[in-house]
Amino acid sequence: MPFPGERAACYSADLLLRQYKRIRDEKKKKFSYKDIKPVYTIVLFECSPVEFHQFPDTYLHYVEPKSDSGISLNLIQKYLFIPLDIFQKIYHNKDITSNADAWLAFLCMDGAEDVIRLITAYPRFKPLYEEIYRLCLNTEKIMGLFSKELQILDENTVQYMMDEMQETINKQQGTIDEQQGTINEMQGQLGEKEDIIEEKDAMIAEKNADIQALQKRIKDLEEEREYSV
Repeated sequence: MPFPGERAACYSADLLLRQYKRIRDEKKKKFSYKDIKPVYTIVLFECSPVEFHQFPDTYLHYVEPKSDSGISLNLIQKYLFIPLDIFQKIYHNKDITSNADAWLAFLCMDGAEDVIRLITAYPRFKPLYEEIYRLCLNTEKIMGLFSKELQILDENTVQYMMDEMQETINKQQGTIDEQQGTINEMQGQLGEKEDIIEEKDAMIAEKNADIQALQKRIKDLEEEREYSV
C-alpha cells in the first residue's frame, strides 16, 4: 500500500471528525474540546510497505506526535501500525504466549496447523472463525465503515498510481524511441558505408577489367613479335 503515513492520517482525521460531530450534537452549547477523547488508529498490513521491512524484528509500531522543544500538548491522534506479514515470520512455528499476539495470530494465520495451535491454546477463538468468515462475505458493510470522502481518496490514489505507471511507460517509450532513432542513424551510416563499399567494388572490378585487357594486349603483342621473327 503506497503512502501508509498519509493514508493513516486521513483515516484518523475522519475518525476524529466523526467523534467531534457526535459529541457536539449531543452537548450542543455545553460542548468543549476537552470532551474530545484520544483517537487511536490501528493499521493492519497484510503485505506491509517497504518501510516496515527495515525493522524485520518489530511488528508493533506506536506513533504519536511529539515536539522538538519538549512542550507538552494533548495531541489526541495516536497510531499503531502492525505489519502482519512480519508478525507471521517472527511467530512461524513458535508458541503464542500473550492475548495480544493471539489476536494477531487469529487475524493473519489461516494454516491448519496454526489454527489448531491457536485454538488449543486459546479455545475462545474457535467460534470467532465462523464469525469472521461471515464478515468477510459482506464486503459492502466493511467498506461502509468509512466516509465517502475516504473512498474518493482511495480512488484518487489508484488513479495516481495509474498516472505514475503511465508516466513510467511514457518514459520507457521515449527511451525506446531514442534508441530506435540511434539504430536508424546507425543503419543509415551502415547504408552509406555499404554504398561506398559497392562503389569501391565497382572501381576494383573496372580496374581488374582494365588489367585483364592490358594483359591480353601484351599477350597479343608478344604473339605478333614472335610471328614477325
